[in-house]
Amino acid sequence: MRTENEEIRDHLKYLSLLARDYPSQAAAASEIISTQALLKLPKGTEHFMSDLHGENEAFVHILNSASGVIREKVDIVLGDTIPVGARAELATLIYYPNEKLPQLKARCADEDELEQWYTTTLLRLIDICRLVSSKHTREHVRGCLPVSCGYILDELLHAHFEDHDKDLYYGQIVGSIIENGRADKFIVRLCELIKRLAVDKLHIVGDLFDRGPRPDIILDLLMRHHNVDIQWGNHDVVWMGAAAGSPICICTVLKTTLAYHNHGMLEDCYGINLRHLQRMAEQFYGDDDLTLWMPHTDAARGPYTPGMLHRCAVMHKAVTILMLKMECKVIDRNPDFKMQGRDFLRRIDYEAGTVDYFGKIYPLRDRNFPTVDPENPARLNADEKFVLDKLVASFRHSEKLQKHVEFLFSQGSVYSCVNGNLLYHGAVPMDEDGQFTAVRFWDAEYSGKRWFDCCDRCARMGYFAPEGSWQRQVGQDFLWYLWCGAVSPIYGRSAMTTFERLYIADPATHAEIKNPYYRLINDPANVERILAEFGLTAPNSHIVNGHVPVRAIEGENPVKGGGKLIVIDGGFCSAYHQKTGIAGYTLVYNSHGMTLRTHQPFESIEKAIHEDEDIESSSERIYTAPRRILIGDTDEGKRKRTEIDDLEALTEAYGNGLIREKME
Repeated sequence: MRTENEEIRDHLKYLSLLARDYPSQAAAASEIISTQALLKLPKGTEHFMSDLHGENEAFVHILNSASGVIREKVDIVLGDTIPVGARAELATLIYYPNEKLPQLKARCADEDELEQWYTTTLLRLIDICRLVSSKHTREHVRGCLPVSCGYILDELLHAHFEDHDKDLYYGQIVGSIIENGRADKFIVRLCELIKRLAVDKLHIVGDLFDRGPRPDIILDLLMRHHNVDIQWGNHDVVWMGAAAGSPICICTVLKTTLAYHNHGMLEDCYGINLRHLQRMAEQFYGDDDLTLWMPHTDAARGPYTPGMLHRCAVMHKAVTILMLKMECKVIDRNPDFKMQGRDFLRRIDYEAGTVDYFGKIYPLRDRNFPTVDPENPARLNADEKFVLDKLVASFRHSEKLQKHVEFLFSQGSVYSCVNGNLLYHGAVPMDEDGQFTAVRFWDAEYSGKRWFDCCDRCARMGYFAPEGSWQRQVGQDFLWYLWCGAVSPIYGRSAMTTFERLYIADPATHAEIKNPYYRLINDPANVERILAEFGLTAPNSHIVNGHVPVRAIEGENPVKGGGKLIVIDGGFCSAYHQKTGIAGYTLVYNSHGMTLRTHQPFESIEKAIHEDEDIESSSERIYTAPRRILIGDTDEGKRKRTEIDDLEALTEAYGNGLIREKME
């Protein structure tokens, strides 16, 4: 049996490094005391959101309002002491301080009134900030404060205004802030601090891209967020593949973007050059009937001229043909994808204008394929090859896109296990009998968690493997498979029926059959098996799922599996509002349990600022903890306990003389 001293000697090198931060027994003991105390604080608030789909304004508002939490804090602190309208104004100020502040100041008739407004507003914000900071350590709050005014804010946040001995002191601080022209800065800093402290961690369960106008704004905000993780959605991985330089992923991204008349974002925000594509499209398809290729439009983002719609439609058709050619090549290279038969360009009778669709002949809705060689349909002509090379270069050299995708790789994954909850976008592929589907790729078999881990590794290969290597090629093809493959855990359907919806009129061919998973998760036993597969067996463990919009308007419940699985795709994207009847969910997990907030459509940030119009939300309690959840119960708590164990070993090493203390 090994002695305690022998174990300490084994870790002596690490403990010696630790001693640099804690050079004495007293320093180590002090850290143990403070860390042990930290474990008894309530856990921080986590927010879960999914399927944002580029809807930047709704996302910004929900992020700023902490999904309604901040307005609740305003009401708790101020209660009935001020009217509802004044509370709404103050909440809007917290959400958008830089925009709202000039509006509120302009109402003041003179300097005296402005000074009074400054004083009242600062004191109210301090009170609200105190409430949201109450379950954080003073050290943590101090770390969130800006350097320029951190000391003063720290003093005010921890002031005891009931201590009349300091009335003059605190009054002088507030007065001096106003006299020195710093009130605006302090108000903005307090508002930002409130928002930061209200939510400890943000989880995005996939699909930041496509359909909505500005996914780039969402990603910019997430990159500045203090604590965020991402579980990739299928609309994310295809953009990640495009940034890696995958031709099939680039064509897919362009096809979706053009289908929603959102290519302006590609050009203006990411600097993607579509000039060569447009020229080629006009050359081959400019005189076609483009009815089928007209983009989905949003009246709120219009108006659209006939020229704008034509430009979009002609590029839409051209890039779709390119995409279908690339699909043939990827299917050829990857027999393990089991997508044989979906190389549709090879199934077309170009003279008859029909397609052999898995043994049944259908007429094509569009029969003009001027760039397709019937003898070799996958071959690119010279113009197409030139255009595709230019597009690959443009995506690879987009600095902003590369930063965003690198962020998705660094902060993202196929799945995450966080504080006992399992987060993923799509589905755990399952057979009809409820068994995890056995997937065979590259002469190995995968299922369940092992398949998820394999998908994560292969996705990273597509971006990080050396240029020109077979690993990079395999990884890029796999990123496309994750977008649309039948057993992709990010997609979860039989096929992506893009070709069928465009070219075949019969709606029976348009069906995308959901994996049995989506039926089986109604059974609590199946949900428990999935959780156990990922090592989560605690009674308070849940699955947080996105991807499939919940049709709340039809009475569908987002809570499945006896309360153990929550689908949080509520249709952020305006295109889904009619299907879902709502405009998104936020799942809130705090020290008391889980609450699902259901959001109604959000009109605009401008209206929120000028009319104090907040997003309407309702709440449903999903899970109530039997006792208050503490930091000690979380993943952070586990890490802190390990730190305590190490520090206790260090104090033992000091006591045994194995490490010498550095005396001050």
